[in-house]
Amino acid sequence: KTQRTHILTMADNKKLDTPLVPESILKHKHDLDELKANRVARKKPGNRKVFSKNKSIKIIKPEKFIARNRHRLNYEKRFKRVSLRGMQKRASDKTVVKEREVEEGTETKVMKYKANSIGAKFVFCVRIRDGAGTPKAVRQVLSGFRLRSQYEGVFLPYDEATRKMLHLVEPYVVYGVLTKTTVHDLITRRGHCKVDGKRVPMSNNLIVEEHLGDEGIICIEDLVHEICNVGESFMKANSFLWPFRLTAPKSKFEKDTLKYKEGGDYGDKGEAIDEVILSML
Repeated sequence: KTQRTHILTMADNKKLDTPLVPESILKHKHDLDELKANRVARKKPGNRKVFSKNKSIKIIKPEKFIARNRHRLNYEKRFKRVSLRGMQKRASDKTVVKEREVEEGTETKVMKYKANSIGAKFVFCVRIRDGAGTPKAVRQVLSGFRLRSQYEGVFLPYDEATRKMLHLVEPYVVYGVLTKTTVHDLITRRGHCKVDGKRVPMSNNLIVEEHLGDEGIICIEDLVHEICNVGESFMKANSFLWPFRLTAPKSKFEKDTLKYKEGGDYGDKGEAIDEVILSML
């Protein structure tokens, strides 16, 4: 009797040491096991990964491959022609001024703006086409600009050499002159910097001061000032910034003016690039 009592006591101690599982969790596990068993029972034999109802099958028509090849050949011809003869009719050495309607409340005003970037110190360039059907020479120029993916944007000093390179890849990019306010919004909202080869968010001024403090740039406002005025430390400040990853533009301006779905109006937009960038933030 004494031995039996001792055994029961040991069993009771073991039960007390075992952690208790709440009843709600046990019911949840039971429901999951039952649901899994029902799915296995309903599953039909065969390769369900290919013919799954939840996943749509992507079909690329042969016409798309033909169109890509045709575009690639056309861009290769254009690249060789522009590299030898220049832009000819499309490029202008004079400032082009155009008008556009701007809605302010209930009124509609007509405002003049510069339609090209002649005379600007810097431009902001965005890649608007993907890599499908892109000639190798064009890819090399875009890689030199650090524009390796669609809808990536970078600041560029607008000198004669950069202008010629932009002319070579104009069908793939849209560029223009940003206002100081837009540059500040772009850096604060989409800005990332390069730290030890990694993409790091520009969350505070300490990161800027740590890497650009020797150049007299200790905050984001100093960085914006250096970019807009193309100072002596422009190249170092620009290389510190990671290429901006923007979203696809969906504004009314993009649909009406750029006509991206119809093939896209590309190239130099001057001051009109402001509205495009704001719609892509």
